[in-house]
Amino acid sequence: MSTTTVTPLTARDADALVAAAHRAAEAAGVTVSVTVLDAGGHLLAFRRDDRAVLISGETSTRKAYTALQLNAPTADLVDAVQPGGPFHTLPTALDRPLLFIAGGVPVHRDGRLVGAVGVGGGAPEQDHAFATDAVKALA
Repeated sequence: MSTTTVTPLTARDADALVAAAHRAAEAAGVTVSVTVLDAGGHLLAFRRDDRAVLISGETSTRKAYTALQLNAPTADLVDAVQPGGPFHTLPTALDRPLLFIAGGVPVHRDGRLVGAVGVGGGAPEQDHAFATDAVKALA
């Protein structure tokens, strides 16, 4: 049996994700908070601009956690939590509440989940674009 080793996210990777998301947000004139988690859900990097709303930090962390736990962009999960959807009761079943608002994106390396980035502070569609831009910049 062969095993494949996948390089985990490093502090350098996390800093690059945060910087790329902030550059994208600044270019759009939006102030955001950015959170990067490793595959185990541990905080690797966080940045909240002084002009950002305080809650944006918690929002970015919960978006990253949601993307990590469900291995999908949070923008793709919004319909799943509607009444009758497959994840309708999931948020109450977990220790940490999930947040089904666009802005959380999983990070993959060699086809494996290695972490997630969450962006909060802008409109959900903007946050999603900033997070996606950050992941693309890391590749």
